[in-house]
Amino acid sequence: IQDMLFMVTGFINYGQQTVRATRYIGQSFMITLSHANRLPVTIQYPYEKIISSERFRGRIHFEFDKCIACEVCVRVCPIDLPVVDWKLETDIRKKRLLNYNIDFGICIFCGNCIEYCPTNCLSMTEEYELSTYDRHELNYNQIALGRLPVSVIDDYTIRTIQIK
Repeated sequence: IQDMLFMVTGFINYGQQTVRATRYIGQSFMITLSHANRLPVTIQYPYEKIISSERFRGRIHFEFDKCIACEVCVRVCPIDLPVVDWKLETDIRKKRLLNYNIDFGICIFCGNCIEYCPTNCLSMTEEYELSTYDRHELNYNQIALGRLPVSVIDDYTIRTIQIK
């Protein structure tokens, strides 16, 4: 009798598992069908742009006047990317910043340089169009890093699209 009881409970468990698996397969098939019935959304790129989320990390913005040439950004960068040229002013015993460069062709946009900068001279912009035909054009100096991009929201020639 016990063997028969184990066999009956085994069939019941097997039946419940089969029903559960069938339900999951049916749910996933319904999701697939709901995606298949959607119409394609075409974005006309130069004239329509996506509004990036507020947590988006784009190009780095640099303020030359705030930088004290401490080189913390170079030390925390996983690939030692920012190039900081400075000169020691012996009369006042302080560093004077000469040049600051970042090559965005190599940058991994981790944001460590911004997080650890003691003077907040680095920040992230919402610019995501760092594309060029020549890789050397992605090497930005302090002048190029200081330019703020035009916000997608403020640009009157572009229709913004909110993706949900």
